[in-house]
Amino acid sequence: MATVISVNISEKKGEIKRPIGRGMFKQNNGLEDDAHAGNWHRQVSLLGKESIDKMKALGVKNLSSGKFAENITTEGIVLYELPVGTLLKVGEVIMEITQIGKECHSGCAIRKQVGDCIMPREGVFAKVLKDGWINAGDSITLIKSQI
Repeated sequence: MATVISVNISEKKGEIKRPIGRGMFKQNNGLEDDAHAGNWHRQVSLLGKESIDKMKALGVKNLSSGKFAENITTEGIVLYELPVGTLLKVGEVIMEITQIGKECHSGCAIRKQVGDCIMPREGVFAKVLKDGWINAGDSITLIKSQI
């Protein structure tokens, strides 16, 4: 079963996100009070614990939820294999996958340390279609996939 490991927030762009336990996600906005919230296609970022573990295996130390600036850390679902347009129910929230990966513009500290970073390939972005709370421990359900 796919679950939420952590809900993470930052008040400023470019900062590592910190776990908050639960968050209110608003339609056409994202995580309330998060620096990346707004009416655009990358309202919410998600990254699997499995992806974080790949970076740990490369020797990156002190990795935890939020270090890749993801709003939601997941477990038990291969996010980057879901096609754009996939609908997920995460806690009370309905969201649509809008982008897989992202361009790494300046090379993050992790890439500089080990020569690689997982977020540009395995992080996904979504927009919120239905408001609600997401808590650490909530289940993630695939509603509709474009596969």
